[in-house]
Amino acid sequence: MDHSLISLRLLYILLLFACLPFSRSNEFCDAGIAYTESTCRVSSSKLLIKGGTVVNAHLQEIADVYVEDGTIIAVKPNIKVGDDVTLLDATGKYVMPGGIDPHTHLAFEFMGTETIDDFFSGQAAALAGGTTMHIDFVIPVNGSLVAGFEAYEKKAKKSCMDYGFHMAISKWDESVSREMEIMVKEKGINSFKFFMAYKGALMISDELLLQGLERCKSLGALAMVHAENGDAVFEGQKRMIELGITGPEGHALSRPPVLESEATARAIRLARFVNTPLYVVHVMSIDAMEEIAIARKSGQKVIGEPVVSGLVLNDSGLWDPDFITAAKYVMSPPIRESGHDKALQAALSTGVLQLVGTDHCVFNSTQKAFGIDDFRKIPNGVNGIEERMHLVWDTMVVSGQISVTDYVRITSTESARIFNIYPRKGAILAGSDADIIIFNPNSSFEISVSSHHSRSDTNVYDGRKGKGKVEVTIVGGRVVWQNDELKVVPGSGKYIEMPPFSYLFNGIDKADAKYLSSLQAPVKRFSAS
Repeated sequence: MDHSLISLRLLYILLLFACLPFSRSNEFCDAGIAYTESTCRVSSSKLLIKGGTVVNAHLQEIADVYVEDGTIIAVKPNIKVGDDVTLLDATGKYVMPGGIDPHTHLAFEFMGTETIDDFFSGQAAALAGGTTMHIDFVIPVNGSLVAGFEAYEKKAKKSCMDYGFHMAISKWDESVSREMEIMVKEKGINSFKFFMAYKGALMISDELLLQGLERCKSLGALAMVHAENGDAVFEGQKRMIELGITGPEGHALSRPPVLESEATARAIRLARFVNTPLYVVHVMSIDAMEEIAIARKSGQKVIGEPVVSGLVLNDSGLWDPDFITAAKYVMSPPIRESGHDKALQAALSTGVLQLVGTDHCVFNSTQKAFGIDDFRKIPNGVNGIEERMHLVWDTMVVSGQISVTDYVRITSTESARIFNIYPRKGAILAGSDADIIIFNPNSSFEISVSSHHSRSDTNVYDGRKGKGKVEVTIVGGRVVWQNDELKVVPGSGKYIEMPPFSYLFNGIDKADAKYLSSLQAPVKRFSAS
């Protein structure tokens, strides 16, 4: 054999073994996506974060945080440690739980294509922005939940941070009902999403929604809805095409706020009829928000989730004369006209809406161009998984609308509570997972398509600047983002099982018993003589 070939093979083997002591998933060491992963090295298993202001949803205090083997061991002032511990100075900065994004779509096959960010690039982007866990939506395969789950298990093998799954329901029969039980009891899924839009694809009927709500209640799983009237949207789309409106602006015009509020109200009333909690995803309009406010004021258990795009953008971009610029803003429900954003911010600050997601569902400009002659063919979705933590801080905290503890609640803790993984996630407490960010309120950020970590060639927040910056991200006790450098290992993320019967189900059985006792029925009647 040629000596040069032998030398090359020996060099390859030496390089491979050089990685082994440090990598949790060595087969991924050469993924090669320029995220400084070629060394396969991870940080010390012992960390001490000194002198920062530790912020939880209920409290902030100056304290040290000691981490060992991926778990927070102690949170108190003046912790003393040995020389084998990596020190991080957080003086003058906030030490917070890493963000939890409750609404993402990675490696999502949709509208004839697939999102450009997979479970590695999307999660890498998240970590650079201070989000340390996300919950993605599994789409059934030919209606099968089990097949869908298995497909997403494979997609997620390259994960570099922790993640959970919601499950979409696209049809109804006895097999789906049985598989929902398998998902809850064996696979760690405690939420199911029902699409009231996307007619002919994912949309379900009211009959199916009712059956799904009943099944969710019996399993202790949270029912989620994408709330738009799909039949009316379909008619609105036809109307726009008949008027010759084929560009991205037609997308917004075809599905106005009234169709979002109608579906939101309908889902709320059906959930009240069944007496089960409801989670409304991506609340984009004043109209839908007001329906949630009315329901919550009456005592109904309804969660409203705005997304970053709805909080900080308006629909003006959809009227841009450049198609690619306009098309990047296409998502559903649409980004609304100016005024809806401020109203959603106010609702978030007063507790009408409870937490912030992103609906990160990214298609590049080539994919968006599928609809250059017909807005109905533009793949729906925008970015946000990397930008969420910074934009929420700048929009909500810097402006004085919410406190620092509220910030932790809406970006992390409430998501952990709703999906029943608190205090393992969403807290800086002894025993919690060491998913932590160090946040400098005196620094600043700038969002740029040229420097973001998503694979997309567009960014709906491109050029935005603001106050506050995630300077360090720690996931599972490992420093993965520091000095604007990302060090991630594909395959190092873990699937987090989420148990059923979260706090939202507290009191449901008592309410059912009260209802039954109030019926005064059946009435005992005498038979006719």
